[in-house]
Amino acid sequence: MTAAPSSRSQPQDNDEGDDDFLNRELDLHAQGVHLVKMEGRVFLRFAGTVEAAGLQVPYQLVPAQGVLARPAKWRNMARDARRQLVQERATEAALDELRQHVADFARDVVEQCEDSGLDPAPLLQTLADLQTSEPAGVIFDRIRQRMVHAVERHQEERHAARTKQSINLAEYPASFELARRMPRKFIALLGPTNSGKTHRAIEALAKAQSGIYLAPLRLLALENFERLQAAEPHGKPLAVSLVTGEERRLVEGATHVASTVEMLDTRTAVEVAVIDEIQMLADRDRGAAWTAAVCGAPASVVYLVGAPEARRAIEALADRLECPLEVHLLKRKAPLSMEPGAVRKLRGLRRGDAVIAFSRRDVLMWRDMITEVGLSVATVYGNLSPEVRRAQAQRFRDGLADVVVGTDALAMGLNMPIARIVMTTTVKFNGVEEEEISAALARQIAGRAGRFGVHEEGLVAGYDEQTHEVMRSLLKEKLPALNASGFPVAPSLEHLHRISAATGETSLGKLLKRFTHNIDVPDGFFYPRITEEQSERALWLDTLPLSVADKFTLSLVPVSAKVPSLQNAWEHWAKALSRQHPTRLQRHVADLSWQNLQQVEDTCRLYSAYAWLAYRLPEYFPDVELARELAREASDRVDSILHAQNSAARKRQELAPVGGAKKKPGRRSMR
Repeated sequence: MTAAPSSRSQPQDNDEGDDDFLNRELDLHAQGVHLVKMEGRVFLRFAGTVEAAGLQVPYQLVPAQGVLARPAKWRNMARDARRQLVQERATEAALDELRQHVADFARDVVEQCEDSGLDPAPLLQTLADLQTSEPAGVIFDRIRQRMVHAVERHQEERHAARTKQSINLAEYPASFELARRMPRKFIALLGPTNSGKTHRAIEALAKAQSGIYLAPLRLLALENFERLQAAEPHGKPLAVSLVTGEERRLVEGATHVASTVEMLDTRTAVEVAVIDEIQMLADRDRGAAWTAAVCGAPASVVYLVGAPEARRAIEALADRLECPLEVHLLKRKAPLSMEPGAVRKLRGLRRGDAVIAFSRRDVLMWRDMITEVGLSVATVYGNLSPEVRRAQAQRFRDGLADVVVGTDALAMGLNMPIARIVMTTTVKFNGVEEEEISAALARQIAGRAGRFGVHEEGLVAGYDEQTHEVMRSLLKEKLPALNASGFPVAPSLEHLHRISAATGETSLGKLLKRFTHNIDVPDGFFYPRITEEQSERALWLDTLPLSVADKFTLSLVPVSAKVPSLQNAWEHWAKALSRQHPTRLQRHVADLSWQNLQQVEDTCRLYSAYAWLAYRLPEYFPDVELARELAREASDRVDSILHAQNSAARKRQELAPVGGAKKKPGRRSMR
């Protein structure tokens, strides 16, 4: 046995001579045993060396029964009592037992380090270097913990390197094989709202032998689906299909498709593609869908339609994709002007106005106040289904509603004969706090006023003086150009499978994290992006026995986690899928007649979300047609409730005494 160096601890008590006598009398050092005082204890430390896989491992450790006494108690013990206690604890059996434990532990460390590609020497050196009164078992556990962390770090570095090798985002355009092989030409039609850019692109699409229209909203896809159906560019109606996340209207032999941008078919070549609202490239949550559409639309001619601020970004993409580009800048067809002053009072509103608020609650509050002064109102906000929004907008178009009250949902996807935009506030809740709207959003909302062919000019006003002046400033503000790099790319299932194959990981949360942090992003032109909601959902989904593919699909279901009934339904669907149990719908589960407006809106969204899943996992969500039917019934019920509430408010106004007091609206948006 090799004796280890003596302890650095020096006894400071008056009985130091007695301890030295014990060391000499029992010949402790020769046995590799040291009597030590430190850390408020008197204890034995055993020293020696073991061999593990050819490695010499020295150690200085306290055995399980190595602690003898507290210093005060030790001082009061007679020399014979000390000798007896040391002899009882420093036996050959105790030395052999610790030696065996160290040897077993060292072999285990060496094996695990070899499996992980780590050097065991630094970890095992701790057995000789650590000066402490803690027993050997505690030291073993501490080294094991260090080893686990070292293995995890090493594995993390290895997995990060493998992930980087598996995906190079600079090669992202090449993943769209058909589009990459085709000679493609880009035509950018850029201009403000009411410049006729979408009309011009749809005309070109209708004249083509085949084509696809890609919309930011289901409502826009539906609207242009009907426009294409009505077109007869070659003397006969076009065969057009509608494809959105929640709905399919597939026509046999269809030459044209109206679709939401996320539903782009990258495997069917067409003559013309129209990508609407191209400035959405910069959208934090959905911009990746526009990046994919520009890179992957398999069309000979791709129209990029949107705001002028997108020009620099489009030029950069065209250059990167080696596609020739034409840019056409269009001007607004009818002028847009600020009113001289604010509206100030409800009686100042007039037929043809669109009143803008930024929450459902405020929209309904303003609707009630406006009907009380004798104007009929159509209502539009984001929580309404596309069908209800269309029905409400049609009431305004047909003159059945004098005024439309809505959120910024009016800014995109609804063409209405609005004469004047009236802003009730310029403050909007961003999900965390209230903040002033951007100049881009202010301009997009304001641009809805003055429909060409209906009004000679569009007018904009604030309801109160402060809002009026803020809008005036925002409309004068020069809008910044979109960035010409950093285009967002969302992970595809293929990306996740590649990372999983490289790392062996099946946790969706870890795969998404690796996609955002570890893939190769050589020049930053394309950049990985996932939404916070998807990341949060992944953590919960990882608690269920689901495949990566199923977890990925469920993470994308369009339901709001902020609505308890929808979140509960989503969790129920996920758990049923994890048990491989189909989820069936029943017609009369929810009786719409007793539900209030909010509940019916949420019911409609629930059925639409079920339909979204049913198109992707039909084996486990088989009732897609029933879901669509129930969603339509819920939409009709929402529309009838809105109509009834509007009628009731007008009736109250008719019955109210002349000169009755009116509520005075507040300036700030109330959430």
